[in-house]
Amino acid sequence: MTELARKILAGDPRALARAATAIENRSPAAESLLKELFPRTGRASVIGITGSPGAGKSTLTNCLVHELRREEKAVGVLAVDPTSPYTGGAILGDRIRMLSHHADPHVFIRSMATRGHLGGLAAATTDMALLLDAAGKQFVLIETVGVGQDEVEIAKLADVTVLVLVPGMGDDVQAIKAGIMEIADVFVINKADQPGADRLEREILALQSLSIRPDRWTPPVVRTIATEGQGISETLAAIRSFLGRTGAKDRAVANWSQRLREMLRERLLEQFANIDFQAAAEQVASRHSDPYTIVDDWTKNHRIKPVRN
Repeated sequence: MTELARKILAGDPRALARAATAIENRSPAAESLLKELFPRTGRASVIGITGSPGAGKSTLTNCLVHELRREEKAVGVLAVDPTSPYTGGAILGDRIRMLSHHADPHVFIRSMATRGHLGGLAAATTDMALLLDAAGKQFVLIETVGVGQDEVEIAKLADVTVLVLVPGMGDDVQAIKAGIMEIADVFVINKADQPGADRLEREILALQSLSIRPDRWTPPVVRTIATEGQGISETLAAIRSFLGRTGAKDRAVANWSQRLREMLRERLLEQFANIDFQAAAEQVASRHSDPYTIVDDWTKNHRIKPVRN
């Protein structure tokens, strides 16, 4: 085992930060490191926190970290932020709301830029969660970027997905209809002291009555006022209730099935990185060739079988 891997397993924060940078930069050494560490993963509970911008996801995440630290749990936080068009880094990388944890050696917080990746997550989020798991973090909280309807990818990664909604923003019904509601394992109505909280809860319960999830789980609805620390213990209890149910292993298998598909797609795109897609597109658009022949030629030249969805 390499020295870096040993330091990470020992919980060395400097080694953890170095490895996180290598993973986010997609360094070739990062994959070798993750292969070493993977047998030591599978112990952390991964909590996804998603919702619209302004819903209070960062404040809620901060409160959950406080609650978990009161229980002396080791916590990792991955805060996925929009990408700066100038630096390519995370625009909200200072994580001002979480600065109270900066001196705690048992809390590791990392801001990650999406770098154009869709679905509210950065491409390296799965790898980063595995890194924190191997480093001994008992809970890994992943806060998505807050882009709206596309943030369903968090359900493929997290053991439990918390959807944060707020009353009175005018897009409650739209969010409910968007499909993002289907990924929620726990609903949190934040800023519950504002008008409209009762109506929003009724809408959630009404939608739940229309369909039954395959796992028979009915996501609880928890009211919070995160800025005042209210409802945080109840939120954590709801999260643990979902984590403790039967069928968790089946969900893990289903999640890994989806993740492996995504990893294969990424690997295939890397193999085809030298292809001139623009030139191929011009041939297809002008009808000088057809897309099926072009794709067949690519796969034959790379000596791989076409991937079937």
